[in-house]
Amino acid sequence: MSADPTGSPPPGWVRTSRDGAVLTVTLDRADQLNAQTPDTWVALADVGASLDEEVRVVVLRGSGRSFSAGLDRSMFDTGSRTGGGLGELVRLPVEEAQERIRGYQAGFRWLRSPGVVSIAAVQGHAIGAGAQLALACDLRVLSDDAQLRLPEVTLGLVPDLTGTSTLVELVGYARALELCLTGRAVGAAEAQAIGLATAVVPRAELDDAVADLTGALLAPPVGASRATAALVRSAVGNDAPAQDAAERAAQVQRLHDLVSGR
Repeated sequence: MSADPTGSPPPGWVRTSRDGAVLTVTLDRADQLNAQTPDTWVALADVGASLDEEVRVVVLRGSGRSFSAGLDRSMFDTGSRTGGGLGELVRLPVEEAQERIRGYQAGFRWLRSPGVVSIAAVQGHAIGAGAQLALACDLRVLSDDAQLRLPEVTLGLVPDLTGTSTLVELVGYARALELCLTGRAVGAAEAQAIGLATAVVPRAELDDAVADLTGALLAPPVGASRATAALVRSAVGNDAPAQDAAERAAQVQRLHDLVSGR
């Protein structure tokens, strides 16, 4: 997924770079505010499928002035029979259309893969698919000019790129319902207040803030870090007895690993 040496755009406008244990994934379509297409989601899924065990942190960025303005406008052409847009989906058999969307969702779900922590660095607009891509990450650092919005309902649609489950986890049922049904914009300050944003910083400090957070995530021993992240993730779905058992099992495993020098 690296840049083409001829200067051609990368597949799906997705570029990657690697610095040790940190993988940076960049939506690189600044002239279109990083609008997304099915090719974008396929490219993202390919990045997830190619992860190796040395990657500990994934940083997701958008080039230019916005993180991502959501779907490319061509996707809304209900008369189109090609290109993966709404028109093509509606002409497919129901089960096939759902499978097609399942493939699109794979470009988002891998951002919570076991063993890695993902950070969305969000500036400007994160709308629709852009907001859901930010929500797919474990953590979100927002610039003070950022706005997140899920406007699907205002277009007669629903959010379908994995965003609703994470949104409810972060802000609770009532707030998630209100945001999805009104489609209103959430500014950076409100996002931090309701739990959508891990941190909010001035636009000029976004890169430094993400770098500082990345460094802090890499500081603990890798085994303990990954085991702890797995525990926190499992707590979302476990009841108290199940989570207590998970903690016991994880701690005993860590003790054995430490004795073994791992």
